[in-house]
Amino acid sequence: MQSLPYGSWPSPIDAALAAAHDGRPEFAGFVGDEVWWTEPRPAEGGRRALVRRRADSVEETVLPAPWNVRSRVIEYGGRPWAGVVQDGVPLVVFVNFADQRLYRHEPGGEPRPLTPLSAVGGGLRWADPQVRPEYGEVWCVLEEFTGDGPTDVRRVLAAVPLDGSAAGDRAAVRELTDDRHRFVTGPRLSPDGRRAVWLAWDHPRMPWDGTELVMAEVAGDGAFGEPRTCGGGPGESVPQAEWAPDGSLLYVSDRGGWWNLYRDGLPLCPREEEFGGPLWKLGQRWFAPLDSGLIAVVHGRGATALGILDPETGEVVDAAGPWTEFDATLAAHGERAVTVAASPRSAYEVVELDTRTGRARVIGAAHDDPVDPAHYPEPQIRTFAGPDGREVHAHVYPPHNPGCVTPGAELPPYVVWAHGGPTGRAPLVLDLEIAYFTSRGIGVAEVNYGGSTGYGREYRDRLREQWGVVDVEDCAAVALALAEEGTADRARLAIRGGSAGGWTAAASLTTTDVYACGTILYPVLDLTGWGTGETHDFESRYLESLVGPLAEVPGRYAERSPAEHADRLTAPFLLLQGLDDVICPPAQCERFLARLAGRGVPHAYIAFEGEGHGFRRADTMVRALEAELSLYAQVFGLDPAGIPTLELGT
Repeated sequence: MQSLPYGSWPSPIDAALAAAHDGRPEFAGFVGDEVWWTEPRPAEGGRRALVRRRADSVEETVLPAPWNVRSRVIEYGGRPWAGVVQDGVPLVVFVNFADQRLYRHEPGGEPRPLTPLSAVGGGLRWADPQVRPEYGEVWCVLEEFTGDGPTDVRRVLAAVPLDGSAAGDRAAVRELTDDRHRFVTGPRLSPDGRRAVWLAWDHPRMPWDGTELVMAEVAGDGAFGEPRTCGGGPGESVPQAEWAPDGSLLYVSDRGGWWNLYRDGLPLCPREEEFGGPLWKLGQRWFAPLDSGLIAVVHGRGATALGILDPETGEVVDAAGPWTEFDATLAAHGERAVTVAASPRSAYEVVELDTRTGRARVIGAAHDDPVDPAHYPEPQIRTFAGPDGREVHAHVYPPHNPGCVTPGAELPPYVVWAHGGPTGRAPLVLDLEIAYFTSRGIGVAEVNYGGSTGYGREYRDRLREQWGVVDVEDCAAVALALAEEGTADRARLAIRGGSAGGWTAAASLTTTDVYACGTILYPVLDLTGWGTGETHDFESRYLESLVGPLAEVPGRYAERSPAEHADRLTAPFLLLQGLDDVICPPAQCERFLARLAGRGVPHAYIAFEGEGHGFRRADTMVRALEAELSLYAQVFGLDPAGIPTLELGT
């Protein structure tokens, strides 16, 4: 046992190790009896590989680099693949990230394009596919750009021929609907093939504000009849809808204040917990009907569980296992359910539940401890008192290293992490980026500030027109409470966040004196610019709910923007940005830095070629993580070994 100051503890978790384990499997599903999914490959340029678990239980990467199975629809993407077994052979369709074309692939052959390229704007993009062999088509969402602007776009449901006839002919793509709605999800066909349902919404709503459940009759030739709204509405969020085997319609709605499950309009299990979540990616699934009539569900309040719901009794029986977080990628086949799950002691892995026995097991992307798990952080689930006594949920990760203690009465430095979204939350899972800091003697506090999901609509709505206020206050309340109770050093508090979390970090540094420094990743910094054409279509009206309509409250946009208050910034900071980011573009960072010029504030700006919104390449993540640690070392007076010194300019 070594006695060393906080921040100087030697750790086996270096930046390269953390980068190699960044990301998670996604979009698990069945192709016949086989389970397939996508998973990250940071060392291969950040691509997402398509992986199958064969009948002999062997994992196999389906496509070599540079194939990258990822959709850009609404920029955050959605389910990028689907498959069926035809004549005993898997037939899979997938979206390739580089050209956004839809491809057909049978193992042993080369992928063949099914859709054309477009020279207009962002081109033609596809997501949430369903292979319909009975029609010889793939049904999916088509996002089609009509000009060069980020909002010059239309979205419809479309049918793509499986024979490749549309690969060079846009006219061969059959449109199933018109573009009356700005946003749609992929259609779900009823068991008798006579009806289809999907979700739709329009600006200025986000899908967690309000969505419509839309239904249409389907003719024998696959043509859709006139769509009609059969559920949801402007103030009711429906993030998922599916058909049960008996033809009843299942969907999740928050009409009662929580995302609960309904069947033909009636609640199946009314509880003050969530059976759904924010629809950031098209095709996310929190429940899956089983052939038996039971329903596999991901549910919980804060943390989540995988359970089996009996729709006749409303009872839920949860699967046993160590996992505390289940991703919105649930799929079912017969009496089997598959999803992606993690815990504070294990990273995300593919988990299968046999609903007949209740046995859950890891079947893919199995967690393998890269270091002694004694070095993993030990989280505490905490609830703090925010302004006006409101509850603020957080996960606190104290410094932890089995071989180190700190001499004397020194208190540790802490970094407050603000999650992105802001409509989202920080999951309680093993994150080697957190372990990178805690194992060196730096505490981390992840704050699920007001506006976060997982705690009901009322908690989520706390952020309405209060972005830059409630999130900032809640993060500060947690930081100060940790200092006041003697957990953290008041003089050595930092804040960091990416995307919307980057906004919260920047706003915190320009409006409070709580933090000694901060790390800001691919942020929103200028509300007026971001809300008037600098971001993509999906979030182009998001600020109307987060801040208020620009035409009505223009002063509020300026008042809250960190870019407008660069003169207030005195704390050192690190700014990290991807140069290919179309969601939070580099122009925001550049304006912010220009307004800070000459003020003598120590800072560093690192921009990464080839990176978009969120970093995916191993070399990028290594440099970013080491730069962040160097910032804290310089500001807090720490001495971590082997870390390149970040040059701070003024």
